Parts: sequence; structure tokens; C-alpha cells
Amino acid sequence: MTTPAYPIEPLVLPSSIDSPDASDFLEFSDLSDALVLETWGNLDRATPREARLEAWRDDDYKQLRIFFVRLDGRMVAKSWIRLPLQENLQDAMVRVDVLNEFTGRGIGQALLRHGEELAASHGRSTLQSFTEHAAVFDPDGPGVLKPGTGTGGVPADSRAARFAAAGGYTLEQVTRFSALDMPVADGTLDALDREASSIAGDSYELLSWTDRCPDEYIDQLAVLMSRMSTDSPAGALHYDAEVWDAKRVRHVEDEWQQTGQEALFAVARHKASGELAAYSVLQYSGSKPWVAEQDDTLVIKAHRGNRLGMLVKILNLRRMVAEHPSVERILTFNAAENDHMLAINIALGFRPAGYDGEWQRRR
Repeated sequence: MTTPAYPIEPLVLPSSIDSPDASDFLEFSDLSDALVLETWGNLDRATPREARLEAWRDDDYKQLRIFFVRLDGRMVAKSWIRLPLQENLQDAMVRVDVLNEFTGRGIGQALLRHGEELAASHGRSTLQSFTEHAAVFDPDGPGVLKPGTGTGGVPADSRAARFAAAGGYTLEQVTRFSALDMPVADGTLDALDREASSIAGDSYELLSWTDRCPDEYIDQLAVLMSRMSTDSPAGALHYDAEVWDAKRVRHVEDEWQQTGQEALFAVARHKASGELAAYSVLQYSGSKPWVAEQDDTLVIKAHRGNRLGMLVKILNLRRMVAEHPSVERILTFNAAENDHMLAINIALGFRPAGYDGEWQRRR
């Protein structure tokens, strides 16, 4: 069956959301919000349009190409292709979304084929994508497609899963999307803090900062951030070890600030060696004052078993309550097989809010 031809147009990013040529970007941003609402029923996972504009620009570490289909003058579908530029040079991330009322017409197939052809033209042989699924099913129940890791699952009959499978993609991993209602119940953090501190003992001290890592710790933070690419579970998904240095850390910090995100850092420092043993990042945006996002948390392997992951998360949660009391929920993502980090989050009170399927296709 031949996929119908649809006009696929590139999105050209304007200099600002107020510039005369911003109309396509603003409509595209509205389409993105509408798609989030269709899946999740709220805008918790939507990126503010000012942040989108800055995050989507090319830089030294990635190129992003964005496209849309317009029918009868209305944007009804979109796609994007992300090309890593430092590591993972065989990979491309491809994502396709179509408004519900316009599915079944071959628009998604046309966008996916277009994205795959673009990835191939850049020499990318491993294609990755993800699907989103609200928590209205049992990930261990019947009718669930299991990933290669064997942990978690997504509804096999969901439109997104069927679309990915029909395109030749394999479900390699499931990510659990969780939410924590704020503020955390009285006494919960105190009890967890006492328990974790009794295990960590006096060997560590906790430090914190906002947005910019102090110069004295930046090289060590770069090491910790590089370990996220090697120490986090990824199943059979292809990921090269990332090389981080002070420049790359500063680049990420700058991008967060440019996109309106405030980053709360908490770290655990080993007193005897002076080594940073763990870190956690919690992000807040004034454009979405009701929600914050738990970003990376990592404990160096040599220091695991000392409850440092719990301690740095608690420190950041306390700071968030004190500095941004408007936050009603904190969101986070964990590989379904990451039992240790999930146990910490469950103890803190995070509940399942949905699941993302991580898909891959090798040429």
C-alpha cells in the first residue's frame, strides 16, 4: 500500500517569539501543547514556548530538524529528528505525532519515512524513538507488550505501539514516569533523612547550589555527568559513553538558564578524599510554577550503599518547598528495571503517572 503524499514543511525557528516571522513557530507550539493534552490531559509535560525556541536551536552537541503537515490551513501533525554531534554518531532520534482526528490517513507514515530518509542522508544507521502511555493500564497485566529488558510494558493495542512496531521498531526498554504531590507529607522527609544519615554516617557532607557549579567542583561534576551515560540502565538501546568536561557542563547550565529553568543542585562530598560521590538536579520554571522536574540523580559506584541518593534528593526537595512553594507536583523518569532508584522514589511518595516506551530500529 502506497503512503499518501502530504506536503511536509520544515519549521524555521524565528529569532524570538515576538519577531514578525514567528507565526509558524507559535502555531507549532500550540500544536505541541494540543498533542500533550490529548495524551496526558494536562500540560505538565509540555515545554513552555520560550523554552522550546531556545532548546531547539542547533549547538555543538546536536542538530534538530523539525517538520509539520498542514491540512486546509491548519497544522495537524509534526515530526522532529535529533542528530547527536559528539557521541552516538550512528544514531538519530525520530519522533512523529498526529492529532487524533487526523490519524488513519497515512500522515504519520509519511512523516516517519521522511525522517528516516533524512537520518540516512546523515549516515545514521540506528534509529530511536519513544511512545507515551498514560497510567490507565497494568504494565504487568494482560495485553501488554514487554520490552527487551523484560521489565514493565506498554499496551500492545495502543495506536502508538502499533505504529512503532509496524515501522520495524523494537521495544527495548520501558521508562516509568512518576509524580510526587507536594509538599511531602509531614514527617516523611525527616524519617527518611534520619534513616539515610545513620547509614551514611559522618563520611560525607552535603552541598548545594543553584544554576552554576562552583569552579572548584566543575571538573568533578563533569565526571559525574559523564557517568550518567554509562551507569544508567539502557537495555539494548545504543548509547556511547559521553565525554564531559567543564565546557560541556557550562553549556548545559547556560541552556537551562536561556530556557528559563532554575536548576537546584545537591551533591554529596566524601570528606576523606574530597571526591564528589553523588549529585541530583531538580528543575523549576517560572512559566510552569505548578510543576518541577527531577532530572539526573547519580551515585558513583564506589560510594553506593550509603543512601546518598536519598540524601541528595531530600535536600533538593526541602529547597524546592522553601524557595518555590507554588510547586504542586514533581515529575521524574526512571528505567523500569532501575530498582534502586525506583525504591528511593517510592519511599519519597512518587506514584506512577505513565510509561514511555523506548524503541529502536537498526538498519
